[in-house]
Amino acid sequence: MREVGDLPGQYRAVHALNRLGFGPRPGDVARLNDQGIDRYIHEQLHPESIPIPEGLVGQVASYRTLHMTPMALFREFQLPVMQARRENRGADPATLKTAVKDERVRARIVMREAVEARLLRAIQGPRQLQEVMTAFWFNHFNVFAAKGLDNIWTGSFEETAIRPHTLGRFRALLGATARHPAMLFYLDNWQNSAPHGAGSRGKFEGLNENYARELMELHTMGVNGGYTQQDVIALAHILTGWGLPKARAEQSGPGARPPGQVRFAPFQRFPRPRWLNPEGRVAADPSGFYFDASRHDFGPKIFLGRHFAGSGIQEGEDALDMLARHPATAHHLSYQLAQYFVADDPPKPLVERMALRFLETDGEIREVLAAIFASPEFWDRRYYAVKFKSPYEYIVSSVRAANVAVRNYRPLYGTMQLLGMPLYGCQTPNGYSNTRDAWLNPDAMMTRLSFATALGSGNLPLDRPPFEEDESARGAPVRPVVSRNGGADRVKINYQPEKPSRMAAPDATVLVQGLGGPFSASTRAAIEAAPAPLHAALVLGSPEFMMR
Repeated sequence: MREVGDLPGQYRAVHALNRLGFGPRPGDVARLNDQGIDRYIHEQLHPESIPIPEGLVGQVASYRTLHMTPMALFREFQLPVMQARRENRGADPATLKTAVKDERVRARIVMREAVEARLLRAIQGPRQLQEVMTAFWFNHFNVFAAKGLDNIWTGSFEETAIRPHTLGRFRALLGATARHPAMLFYLDNWQNSAPHGAGSRGKFEGLNENYARELMELHTMGVNGGYTQQDVIALAHILTGWGLPKARAEQSGPGARPPGQVRFAPFQRFPRPRWLNPEGRVAADPSGFYFDASRHDFGPKIFLGRHFAGSGIQEGEDALDMLARHPATAHHLSYQLAQYFVADDPPKPLVERMALRFLETDGEIREVLAAIFASPEFWDRRYYAVKFKSPYEYIVSSVRAANVAVRNYRPLYGTMQLLGMPLYGCQTPNGYSNTRDAWLNPDAMMTRLSFATALGSGNLPLDRPPFEEDESARGAPVRPVVSRNGGADRVKINYQPEKPSRMAAPDATVLVQGLGGPFSASTRAAIEAAPAPLHAALVLGSPEFMMR
């Protein structure tokens, strides 16, 4: 393919590795120059063509909770908490707190495995664009892991609702996120009920607009997409009944459980897969999604100028179809993608061409990305190394560049927390910013330099065995270090750390060569003037390495 843009040839490989992925590892720049940048881009746009090393496949497979359905996660990690509360009802506050705490400690493994799997794939995975887009779309459809049940569902949300659709059709991605329990719980649509409807009582006392508003403002059309508050209200009515089944104790009729025997209906095995039960309700699918007709508003609605008859769950699907294909959605998503891949203030002509491509292909994300990577704007020297790395991008790119083996991920996500970007820790639905002004400040730079010094000098304990949570003999793939005495006593720690070992410091010369050498004269002078043990740290802490 003919080269476009005016970016000099010696910078193109580095540019592609920094934008389509999380930066080069040693040897990547040379390999990319040998195979050709066009081939690299094509392979990254079609990740199924890139084999994954057996070792990486095995490591990801070892994260047992990552591959559990939300239903199974609820049964194993939330029901014991509920059971502990029931068994200790009437006990003194200290006893009740201890009983619940023990179960919550055991449940921490779910989030730990989600965090480590994300970092493992980003650092070692060859399908770099898929990892970039997984992070991008999770941030776009953000859920906050510390909100209630999302502490056990967030990893499943990324694994099943985000990751399979990162380069596919946007409508499939939108639908998967809309139905997943993590999103339903985070933005409260599980409680969204028709006012004065048959199922409107208790926690389900009426209309909840939270998800409908964010669905339009953040996920699809954008804040200036041309919709009104009446459209938000209408969409909330359309999405009534989308959520999770009520607890059995909150249901009436012959199937209701006696008080105190609370169990969420979807987290039980159905005799066979089915969508409609005899009462006309949609049964929970394996993800835990459940449509409750008793909470749905079957009245007529007007949404974005279109009349919606009361047809049940299909109304919601039709509304998602409209939103996914709306021109405002095409423009909003194109702007965000161009802002991530090109510049904080992306060029308007590029955004317009991307939006047109989005509409032409019915929202094929791969085609929109291909339009970016083939554009002269992407290869314009004005936009080379102008994106300031977020804390996540900085940590991952540092470890990739240093090419160190990681057994202990805690120093990595601990540093991200210090930098204000804990994985799955953004409380607001708009996600983390990817612009310079959000992350460039004196305190953050000091933390980055401290991290660069520790990693560059071999003093970051990434190769030491991590401190693990126990799964109480439920078949954990890692050596348990938190266990119970007979399953009844308080959790105790029996961790015996191995003899501390010093991680090998990365070689500064190899580091510079691997990064393609895009360093200014002042940076090179500072590195040469420093003692040799600090050379690698200065490379990782340099102004050039902070950019992508």
